Amino acid sequence: MNAIGSTAITILEFILAFGALVLLHELGHFFAARLSKIEVEEFGLGYPPRMLRLFRAGGTDFTLNWIPFGGFCRMKGENGEVTEPGSFLAARPSRRLLTLLGGPLTNLLVGMLIISFLFTRIGSPDPSSVVVAAVTEDTPAAAAGILPGDLIQSVNNVQITSMDALSKVISSHLGQEVEIVLLREGVALSIKVTPRAEWPENQGPLGITIMNPSQKVNFIQALPRAFIATLDQGYQLLMVPVRLISGQIAPSEARMVSVKGIYDIYAQVQTLDKQEAVENPAMAGLNTLYFFAIISIALGFTNLLPIPALDGGRILFLLPELFFKKKIPPALEGKVHMVFYALLLTLMVLLVINDIVNPVIIPK
Repeated sequence: MNAIGSTAITILEFILAFGALVLLHELGHFFAARLSKIEVEEFGLGYPPRMLRLFRAGGTDFTLNWIPFGGFCRMKGENGEVTEPGSFLAARPSRRLLTLLGGPLTNLLVGMLIISFLFTRIGSPDPSSVVVAAVTEDTPAAAAGILPGDLIQSVNNVQITSMDALSKVISSHLGQEVEIVLLREGVALSIKVTPRAEWPENQGPLGITIMNPSQKVNFIQALPRAFIATLDQGYQLLMVPVRLISGQIAPSEARMVSVKGIYDIYAQVQTLDKQEAVENPAMAGLNTLYFFAIISIALGFTNLLPIPALDGGRILFLLPELFFKKKIPPALEGKVHMVFYALLLTLMVLLVINDIVNPVIIPK
């Protein structure tokens, strides 16, 4: 197959897979709405304009639309224009909250289940241990003799019990010599190294890639570990601004990306998958699965951010009514959502332009 044909297939696979995550999000809203006795007027596959109505069931039109990406769930009175029984606005605050949470929670659940499956294939990482996965040439770590497979036990007598703990202690000693105690093949070694205050893009102060060592688990054992991993992804997302401001990560590592940027990463993950499949066929496709698990989790947590036009923003407007019985005027809420929706669209256009001019490249 020529390069053009291969790229076309990769693009199609990405559209279908990413669109499926969006569709699952809308399905979460759909089932939560039905559970909350809120009428769903239309559930669409793809985005309008409408191509045809597939069927009608339970008072809902199921439609096929011309833009073949994701889908939508249109509830009765969703934007506050209808207050009669069965509409979104007429439902109790608790039921509206459940409906708004349905989409993000579905994405989080899907991501967690994918990670659970992956843990059964490649093992579950031990979050209390940190191992060196790779060492970049011509870096402080390489010069100090740190090797892949080394287990990092302490830095300057500070016990390393997580990757976050290692990042914090190294970031607080940039440009200063530190003593790292490693465990290599069961033997403890003490190595002195100076983390760089400045480093090339896609590297770090030491020039190492770290990970948690894996343990074999079955699916039942994997579920609680995947739940913790899902929560950790949310924590990492929320901590990005803090780490950026404190200098723990470079601006390039905190870069926001558009769908174009996500596709660029996907294409590179696909290439990595093909390379690893040659060496170990049992690993085929696992990187891609993990990629979409992280994207699904990111969609879930991002939609929960208290930003108007997102699910989290709509929940924010619901809180006064939920806790204090004080309802924000629907017209005012609608205007705020419309303004932020326009701002988000503008931001997305700018991100697409940036991702075209400066394509996303993941570190090797």
